[in-house]
Amino acid sequence: MWKIYSLVVFVNRTSLAKVYNQVSCFVPLFSRESIPKWVHSIIRPIAEEIESYVPQPFAGEIRGLCKSLDLNVGDGLLLNLAYEASAFCTSIIAQDSNGTIYHGRNMDYVFVDILRKMTIDVNFLKDGQVKFRGTTFLGYVGLWTGQRPHKFTISGDERDAGGWWENAIAAFLNRNIPVSWLVRTVLSEAEDFEAAALMLAKTPIIADVYYIIGGTTPKEGAVITRRRSGPVDIWPLDPLSGGWYRVETNYDHWTTPPPSDDRRTPAIKALNATGQENINLESLYKVLSVQPVLNKNTIYTTVMSAAYPEKYTTRIRTLK
Repeated sequence: MWKIYSLVVFVNRTSLAKVYNQVSCFVPLFSRESIPKWVHSIIRPIAEEIESYVPQPFAGEIRGLCKSLDLNVGDGLLLNLAYEASAFCTSIIAQDSNGTIYHGRNMDYVFVDILRKMTIDVNFLKDGQVKFRGTTFLGYVGLWTGQRPHKFTISGDERDAGGWWENAIAAFLNRNIPVSWLVRTVLSEAEDFEAAALMLAKTPIIADVYYIIGGTTPKEGAVITRRRSGPVDIWPLDPLSGGWYRVETNYDHWTTPPPSDDRRTPAIKALNATGQENINLESLYKVLSVQPVLNKNTIYTTVMSAAYPEKYTTRIRTLK
């Protein structure tokens, strides 16, 4: 049994009571503005028997959080399925000249002012030891950013394939796992980089996504482009051929991002200016702070390296 509640770090130092109030206000607002009404009519009956559709520990955690926050279980379940609707993110993996792997991500989303106050770092404990850690939002049981100490790091970025609600609900009813729940499952169960990459590539999920994974030894890094049923492309680090970093935003890396949302090009320019010999967690944070990589919808930035798990750092961002 994971003790996920044993250590919770509120990144912006907001009190627990205030954050609970933010969640209670946010969920109905999110549901009303972002989720079609017909979805509610499907999800609410399902939520009454959530344990029949949702695997543990997620079902119990959703029910428990809803009880604590005085929320309808259907709204809580929708909140935990709805990430793919409007998220835009940037993830970077990079290998320095000594072979150390660094991993950073910006989490961009709507409802920025509220979600900044709900952002938390969570340590997942087993037998009194930190098994893995991640960054998420209060009331949300999945992870989009996480680290297994001395093993691997993972982040996820939305891949927009259209028709999300119809396909995702159908896939969910077929027992496909939500994309962020897979991240958490991999952090919990995979014992090394190779096993983690295989799980991220092959496990059926409810929506298309980019999984970015970094390890602890040279060349252990890749962007895994996913459809619901399996991998579309795996783009590994290739330092010997100049590919000492990989940048993933929300577009397939073999295509050109739209001019209206080109975060890739500024990130690449900043990485090239930094150079492989100078890349580290501090310089990677600076790359993720270049506009528009950092933008008005950026909620937080996390930098991490599985080889140095104690340096996992998340910061709330505001564009001045």
